[in-house]
Amino acid sequence: MFTGIVEELGTVASFRDHRLEIDCGVVTDDSEIGASVAVNGVCLTVVSRLSGGLAFDLSDETIARTSLRRLAAGATVNLERPVTLAARLGGHLVQGHVDGVGDVTDVQADGAGGARIRVGLPEQLRRYTIEKGSITVDGVSLTVAELDGDGVTIALIPHTLATTTLGTVTPGDPVNLEVDMIAKYVQRLLAAPLQEQPGTMSADEGARR
Repeated sequence: MFTGIVEELGTVASFRDHRLEIDCGVVTDDSEIGASVAVNGVCLTVVSRLSGGLAFDLSDETIARTSLRRLAAGATVNLERPVTLAARLGGHLVQGHVDGVGDVTDVQADGAGGARIRVGLPEQLRRYTIEKGSITVDGVSLTVAELDGDGVTIALIPHTLATTTLGTVTPGDPVNLEVDMIAKYVQRLLAAPLQEQPGTMSADEGARR
């Protein structure tokens, strides 16, 4: 589990044959083999500790369904280690399970050193977004500033632009999206018939008891 608060910008050292190697410093501290690290919002497993970095193996599913397939040597990536029970939840609950890939459609400076970025949403994700709700973009916990028919606009402060990859995105760039997991669970519960939900009983069963 993550919070969407990026700890470090890493640099891709190489990406070939499903093996992704990243130069980084902060997240290597206690990331042993088998540990999880969010890379641009994708939860990956450390398979090797390198001199000055970490290595990950990507499955075909991850390559097909996230923007990580576009990475090349020299690219920067957002990195975050899993949250601990003793840590502050500075962002929101993030699983590192990408729900879809959206495209940046507009980037506008706001005159105060920040920017407003619009991201187009895949149709299946639009039901899970609300104005002032949470969304994760490339592993960054953000608040939806505006919601329109097929996308969201997000206001970014100078700190976010300086410390995450969102400071360099341009229209057309793909970004990994994870919607609020609470919204997904609520939608699933509302869609499922009551009798299919564990621990529930019909009115007749309740009367008999």
